[in-house]
Amino acid sequence: MAEGELKDMEQFFDDLSDSFSGTEPEVHKTSVVGLFLRHMILAYNKLSFSQVYKLYTALQQYFQKDEKKDGADENEMELTNPEELDGKMEKEELDGPLREEEIACSGPLSQKQAEYFLSQQASLLKNDETKALAPASLQKELNNLLKFNPDFAEAHYLSYLNSLRVQDVFSSTHSLLHYFDRLILTGAESKSNGDEGYGRSLRYAALNLAALHCRFGHYQQAELALQEAIRIAQESNDHVCLQHCLSWLYILEQKIFDSCVLLEHSVNKSLHFGLPYLASLGIQSLVQQRAFAGKAANKLMDALKDSDLLHWKHSLSELIDISIAQKTAIWRLYGRSTMALQQAQTLLSMNSLEAVNVGVQQNNTESFAVVLCHLAELHAEQGYFAAASEILKHLKERFPPNSQHAQLWMLFDQKIQFERAMNDGRYHVADSLVAGITALNSIEGVYRKAIVLKAQNQMSEAHKLLQKLLVHCQKIKNTEMVIRVLLCMAELYWRSSCHTIALPVLLQALALAREYSLQYLASETVLNLAFSQLILGIPEQALNILHMAIEPVLAHGAVLDKGCAMFLVAKCQVASAASYTPQKKIEALESAILNLNEAKAYFAKVDCKEQLRDVLYFQARLFHTLGRTQERNKCAMLFRQLHQELPAHGVPLINAFK
Repeated sequence: MAEGELKDMEQFFDDLSDSFSGTEPEVHKTSVVGLFLRHMILAYNKLSFSQVYKLYTALQQYFQKDEKKDGADENEMELTNPEELDGKMEKEELDGPLREEEIACSGPLSQKQAEYFLSQQASLLKNDETKALAPASLQKELNNLLKFNPDFAEAHYLSYLNSLRVQDVFSSTHSLLHYFDRLILTGAESKSNGDEGYGRSLRYAALNLAALHCRFGHYQQAELALQEAIRIAQESNDHVCLQHCLSWLYILEQKIFDSCVLLEHSVNKSLHFGLPYLASLGIQSLVQQRAFAGKAANKLMDALKDSDLLHWKHSLSELIDISIAQKTAIWRLYGRSTMALQQAQTLLSMNSLEAVNVGVQQNNTESFAVVLCHLAELHAEQGYFAAASEILKHLKERFPPNSQHAQLWMLFDQKIQFERAMNDGRYHVADSLVAGITALNSIEGVYRKAIVLKAQNQMSEAHKLLQKLLVHCQKIKNTEMVIRVLLCMAELYWRSSCHTIALPVLLQALALAREYSLQYLASETVLNLAFSQLILGIPEQALNILHMAIEPVLAHGAVLDKGCAMFLVAKCQVASAASYTPQKKIEALESAILNLNEAKAYFAKVDCKEQLRDVLYFQARLFHTLGRTQERNKCAMLFRQLHQELPAHGVPLINAFK
């Protein structure tokens, strides 16, 4: 046929029809081969002239390609033992990894082949994006499929998912609309859903469009699409679609104001209509909202425990992962790093409940990205920068820069680099990182810029930035950042010698931290208050409140915060010792030296040279007072080395808590 003409192919199909005729046909109509041949004849008869020509051209290309391959291998086969060749080929086929060009489809595929290719790539996009074809290669294959069958709805949907990977708004919208258009035109929905199929496609098309706009931050367009979906769902009395609409309505309303009522209603209705997945997502959202509202941790964990029962009952593996990631984030918010670490390790040690093909594990989801990012930050806070770098390296391999969850590790990577640069006194490097942080999170970027300006003693510029940020965070109810901004402002007031102005700011921060159950931030605020009392000349009172606040910092705090806390304790001990008897004073100074040694070990762990310099200066003075010349000279020498390396303070030494 390939070496002849088009009429030869036509003749072949005509002859096939005769195979079933006669008293003793060559093939029985109901046999496996008979059914296949009849299916093939029907498909051929439905083809238009242009499609017949395309089929013939494809057949010629296939034949010529195979002929060339046979010709190239013929010489090798003559010189090789056939048994050895078979063994070699078998081993290569079994052992060799699949290359991208082998995974990709070439030329026209059968319906079953195309469906397998699409389901495989969709599964990989969901579970392990790195093993799927690259966005450009996948789009090329999809365009090839659609060229032969433009009405293939599933190919349009995979094209939509592929466009989402690279954040392409136009292409993803275009593909999504084409998917639902083809679904309606081919009648695929109406076959399984009767007359409802057409309307069902329309309402879910509107709902998916709303979700797409919401993802890209087009909230006005999302609201219009959602209203359309609700209207059609109400007309059709589709309660399941209405519940999905209600969930998305909550997400949109959340961007404007807190709407707990909508969410509670959605959870109750979802449970009523037997939608455990939707109900669980609602509970997760409620817990998140109430965590930001400052509800007690034990109540939130009870709610998450109830949702976990739903997950295990219905084997909702993905939601189990989300629940554990949520717990990790909540413990981090409340400042319990040990509990957060435990939850993170739990998720990483878990095996998925879902069976996934082609050796893929379901560990490339957003939950794993969130947990690994927290884990990297926890290691960096404890001074294990090499371990944090390894985790981030793993994140980069698992979630490449073009993947949808890459922004998570990008932000954490920039933040860790920023902290290291600040600890090392390299403010110019920290300043260069601010732009990257701002691109990923504008609020975090502005806050970091203010920290750099404060470190460079540009007080008025830092104060202006912090004032604007404070107003914005109060407006959007970002309480955690409000407290951090207030603490930063208090430090600006100390450095400007306005100690009395700093006190009401700190008290406001403490009230907020306690109201919203942010224990670690509350402890940090108390440390700042203790420093204010030291500056105002009441070190005994400062020591009393330090003993109350230092325990959470030492248990759950970052190494830098632990060092600052121990340094502050030593300062208060020295200041209090002024009124003691000579013997008691010597004991107090000895105790202060021990605390300074501990602070020095913490600062050395995170390579914080400025704080190390301050500790050495303080120790040298104490050793001098106690008459221990050798230790004093050692501290003085180390101080001098650091002092020559670092720029001098622009403010007196005592006027900085951190």
